[in-house]
Amino acid sequence: MLVRDWMTPDPMTVMPDTPVMDALKILKERGFRRLPVMQGGQLVGITTRKDLKDAVPSKATTLSVWELNYLLSKLTVAEMMARPVITASEGEYMEDAALRMQEHAVGGLPVLDDFGQLCGIITITDVLRAFTNIMGLREGGKRLTLDMPDVPGSLARATQAIHPSNIISVATYHKDTDPTDAEAGRRRFVMRVTGEGVRDVRARVRAVGIDVLD
Repeated sequence: MLVRDWMTPDPMTVMPDTPVMDALKILKERGFRRLPVMQGGQLVGITTRKDLKDAVPSKATTLSVWELNYLLSKLTVAEMMARPVITASEGEYMEDAALRMQEHAVGGLPVLDDFGQLCGIITITDVLRAFTNIMGLREGGKRLTLDMPDVPGSLARATQAIHPSNIISVATYHKDTDPTDAEAGRRRFVMRVTGEGVRDVRARVRAVGIDVLD
């Protein structure tokens, strides 16, 4: 699954000299949370709704209306945008982009094409859409969580037991355990199955000695 398949293409952008209030208006009207900042055809920053709102003086300010309006008219995106910008490439894997978001604690990444030009934006919402698609949630069927030894052949043994039902998604993760724990060296597989024999699939898997957690 590539970033280009899940990103929002041709995102709305602003310039560094865009007034903060204008940028906030765009975000509110379009329902966005972040705006890439462009200058001379190049990506130079990114700004978020939170950053812009934090820049606006509180209603409890002692400034006069004239002073407040003057201040807001002078405040631009350039003063609030984040830079350098953490980006994604349109041809990279979704999981790599998601890991970068996690590592940098950001909710979205501008996406660059092979020529370094802005072509989209990928957000946490897009990552969640991709995740639910991978897990086959919209395809119905039955969900299984299997706990098995983390050794070659475990998945093959499970798939043979699941037959003749059809496996439409598989995800796996390693449960964090103490190395001395009895559960160390085990892996969990989350599967979604449909079709023939799905009603009795849990019984078939348990019959070959595999732990079915749900």
